[in-house]
Amino acid sequence: MSGPSDRVLILLPAAGASRRMGGRDKLMEPVRGQPLLHDRVAAALDLGLDVAVTLPPDRPARADSLRDLAGPRLQLICVGDAATGLSASLRTGAERARDGGYAGLMVVLPDLPDLLTQDFKTVLQAYDSKTILRATDEDGTAGHPVIFPARDLPALTRLTGDEGARDILRTHPVRHVALPGTRATTDLDTPEAWAAWRARGGR
Repeated sequence: MSGPSDRVLILLPAAGASRRMGGRDKLMEPVRGQPLLHDRVAAALDLGLDVAVTLPPDRPARADSLRDLAGPRLQLICVGDAATGLSASLRTGAERARDGGYAGLMVVLPDLPDLLTQDFKTVLQAYDSKTILRATDEDGTAGHPVIFPARDLPALTRLTGDEGARDILRTHPVRHVALPGTRATTDLDTPEAWAAWRARGGR
């Protein structure tokens, strides 16, 4: 890979509480023989870029699941204020990208099990370092990953609450790149969603 995508930091915000899972941790659900979080981080590391994973202080199993992936390109960051919502992880990732001089921050929600490393490559190859780039389903429904250029990182560091970057995405120019099927939007937040996904052949 060459061009601006060489200096993109990949962020997997994994500090959420899985409140809709009825006591289960969605990021520990088995996918392709590994916990979902491990599967997603491994796919991101396959790109050869730096990967940051934000983690909550009260779920040590998540960090434990990533031990065999440890290396110079993987940054595990404990987010003390994780309970305040997704913005805590986005602020932390944006600060890390800004301070590290990265050309952008690619946000990959870790509860999207169908995204492939090739999908990440498709998004990265379309990135021009100037405009927010967002993946969509093949029908145009917006999803993830999303890449924020360096000039938008200061706005990310000021986010609050659990709305993520929705306001930024509404008020800044965004280019879209379509991925196959519904890979960009198939997120699994409830036991019912997991059961349906597995019934469709997810593993």
